[in-house]
Amino acid sequence: MKRKITKLLISTLSVCTLLAGCTTKESKNSTSNNTSNNSETLAKYENVSSDVGFDTIYSYMEYTTNTDSAATHFKDSTILLRYYNQLFDIYNDYDGINNLKTVNDNAGIKPVKVDKPIIDMLHMAKAFYDYSNGEFDITMGALLKVWHKYREEGIKLNAEKQLGNLPPEEELTQAAGCKGWDNVVINDEESTVYITQPCQSFDVGGIAKGYATELVAEEVGQHMQAGYFNVGRNIRTVNDKPDGNTWNVGIADPEGALPNGLALISSKGSFSFVTSGDYERFYIATDGNSYHHIIDPSTNYPATHYRSVTIFTEDSGVADCLSTTLFTLSIEDGKKVLEAYKKATGKKANAVWVMDPAKKQGDGKETNGYYVVASEGLKDIITY
Repeated sequence: MKRKITKLLISTLSVCTLLAGCTTKESKNSTSNNTSNNSETLAKYENVSSDVGFDTIYSYMEYTTNTDSAATHFKDSTILLRYYNQLFDIYNDYDGINNLKTVNDNAGIKPVKVDKPIIDMLHMAKAFYDYSNGEFDITMGALLKVWHKYREEGIKLNAEKQLGNLPPEEELTQAAGCKGWDNVVINDEESTVYITQPCQSFDVGGIAKGYATELVAEEVGQHMQAGYFNVGRNIRTVNDKPDGNTWNVGIADPEGALPNGLALISSKGSFSFVTSGDYERFYIATDGNSYHHIIDPSTNYPATHYRSVTIFTEDSGVADCLSTTLFTLSIEDGKKVLEAYKKATGKKANAVWVMDPAKKQGDGKETNGYYVVASEGLKDIITY
């Protein structure tokens, strides 16, 4: 399957364009007049950064009457994102910080004292483990580490016009046995985390970026009249647009051929919009198949139901968890997870599934070579 390595950048910037328009040069600010229904004329402050961590591009937009204040808000958001990236990092150490790598390194050795955001994120992850009957599981880091190794090697080999290798079944089976919340001890009072099984580790790739986006939006967003945060397509809007129009966010075409995407979701107010897809972080293996980063715990292999799953809900951390979870489940089972979340919290979340027509399931619509299914709660705000 032909795919483009540059899709992350292209898709991120195209989504920004749909939302409000983005500057595409890092660290360059731009302002433009924007007539609103109010007597004041607002400026539209925009900025982009590629050094906030999470292996992604971050774009920010704020409607403001004071661009200096908006610049400060952007700076504050980048500081917070870098901090959360360091906390949730499982690959790198940082001076003076006990992060999730520290927790993983001390598995079977001792509890590790960590900052509260780590504790809180782990509690959310455990809740989604319960909502999904174990489908969303950040404790299977050992299995994901195996795939990470082969995927990174495969990507390098593909760049040299060679095919990547597949992990042996024995290696996958052994790693898959190193998981379980029964082996995790979280002490809220002492703010410590302990993994009791030495071979086990956390991998928070299915929650960390969205969770960090939500924390930043809650902190910085309270000082904004309106705008959005886009952390590698983890999109979080803040309040209504001043002109009274809707925020418009596109469902990306997995092959990157359609500038406006496959569908458009239009809504007012504050919401989160997160997509998980098979078209990023993948390699082509010796069997000729593509292997991406979203692993189905029931098979120990990358899930193959869909090209992408997008979640529309209030909280970006919730959206991140759900997009990862639903990517590995049938539509019927995915809807059960959405219902379990609603029953437990009283909050709604909706999904859009994009798949190849040969794998279609559910009641949907074929468009531009894909089959698209949207949950019932989106019927009045989605257009194709």
